[in-house]
Amino acid sequence: MSVHVRIPTPLRKLTREQEVVEVAPGTIGAVIAELQSKFPGIKERLVDEAGQVRRFVNVYVNEEDIRFLQNNETPTKDGDEVSIIPAIAGG
Repeated sequence: MSVHVRIPTPLRKLTREQEVVEVAPGTIGAVIAELQSKFPGIKERLVDEAGQVRRFVNVYVNEEDIRFLQNNETPTKDGDEVSIIPAIAGG
């Protein structure tokens, strides 16, 4: 049983260039914790000091933004796809 996490290009140096990483189902918080245990340093790029997903990082579960679901408590199940998408700043 696994959840597929799509890693954006800027973070792939932390995942040894892997585009998709498999983690155990749980919550988004648990997914991030498992990513951190496998790839030290990735968590600080995804969440702030309070443990919330950073403002400029978008996380989707099966193409649904977790901000419109349950944020870090959003459940994931076997076969789900989690996408991490850094916001593009412009102006």
